Amino acid sequence: MKVILKETVESLGVIGTIVNVAEGYARNYLLPQKKAVLNTQHNLQLLEREKAKIEILIAKEKGLAEETAKKLNGVVCKITAKVSEENRLYGSVTAREIVDCLAAQNLIVEKNMVLLVEPIKTLGTFTVPVRVYKGIKPEITVEVVPE
Repeated sequence: MKVILKETVESLGVIGTIVNVAEGYARNYLLPQKKAVLNTQHNLQLLEREKAKIEILIAKEKGLAEETAKKLNGVVCKITAKVSEENRLYGSVTAREIVDCLAAQNLIVEKNMVLLVEPIKTLGTFTVPVRVYKGIKPEITVEVVPE
C-alpha cells in the first residue's frame, strides 16, 4: 500500500515522501496516528501545494539535527557499574544507561537513537554512534568504570 508521509518516520523516510508499506502497518498505525495519508490523486495535489512548507520543515529538522550532532560529538559519558573480583560486570550497560547519562549532561536523546549493537559487558572505553537524523551520526565515548 502506498502512502504519503505527513511527518518524518525514522524507519520509513522524511515528510512528504511516498513510501510502500504493508497494509496492516498503514491501516493500524500510520493512518490512525495521522503520520501518513493514502496515496490518492487528491492527496498528491495537496502535497504539491504544500511542497514549500514541507521543504522548510525538512530544513528545520536537519538544522536541529546538525546542531544536536555538534553538541554530541566527542561527549564523554562515564558510567559506573558493579563488577566482580575478576573485573567482570554484573549485568551490562545498555542504551537506557547511556541515555540517562546524556540526560544528566542536559543532552536529550531517545533510546532508539543510540546505535548500540549489543550491550556493553566489559570495563573500558567504547565509541558509540548516535543517530540524530538520516545520515547524521555523531559518536560519543562511553567509559565503563568499576563502582
